[in-house]
Amino acid sequence: MDEELRSLTHRLAEEAGESAAYHRLIATEDDEELAQVLIERERPLWAREIAAFRLGCGGDRRAFETLVLLLNHRDPERCAGAAHALARLGDPRTPRAAAALATNTLRTAYALYPVRLLGELRAPESVPALMTTLRGLLGPDEPHWRVALACVEGLGLLGDGRARPVLEAAVAHPRLGDAAGEALSRLPAP
Repeated sequence: MDEELRSLTHRLAEEAGESAAYHRLIATEDDEELAQVLIERERPLWAREIAAFRLGCGGDRRAFETLVLLLNHRDPERCAGAAHALARLGDPRTPRAAAALATNTLRTAYALYPVRLLGELRAPESVPALMTTLRGLLGPDEPHWRVALACVEGLGLLGDGRARPVLEAAVAHPRLGDAAGEALSRLPAP
């Protein structure tokens, strides 16, 4: 069992009440059984999360929709697990979905994991989405500075020269300045 799955199972054990269904979902090697959990009515969220995580990490695209919903969840641990599984899923829809979540100004408070996922995916959608999100978060009293910092770090990781103007603007931000300077140093010379 890898570290991410161990963390997920530990976190969900209490929520699931250590039930027989919980232990079955953790132990099964039957992808069909896991996929059935995603479409059955009245399954608890913990069961859907386990099934989607395991299928996603195994590259089964039937987990995609559930993982995207979890990526947009209020619970950061659910978001982190979904991002981990989506990064391993290899579904071509993932970058577009992550970009849509990252740039949705009504959901900025929950955009940290979609933003981080964009940096990890290195997809064509990544740089434009990170730039758009960061531009909207450069105000002096911005409460979502952690999301902005993740954008800066992602843009530095991606090293795309198109990000230079928005990273230069971020240098003046007290919480982003050092990271923006570091990100700028990773860009190709203008």
